[in-house]
Amino acid sequence: MPERMLTLADVAEILDITVPTARSLVRQGEIQGFQVGGRGMWRVESKELDAYIEREKAAAAARRSTS
Repeated sequence: MPERMLTLADVAEILDITVPTARSLVRQGEIQGFQVGGRGMWRVESKELDAYIEREKAAAAARRSTS
């Protein structure tokens, strides 16, 4: 089965953030995404979002262990 492509609205809902915040994370390269179509709509592969979540969880754990 092909990898699921998420919209920024999907990403925002999963992370419980706003769409502008999701767009900022993609534009800054925190989450890997790409633009499609004539209007440059962003898409994020679900595996890329999973990788971002795992990185953030690891960073949070590291911060807790150094406190």
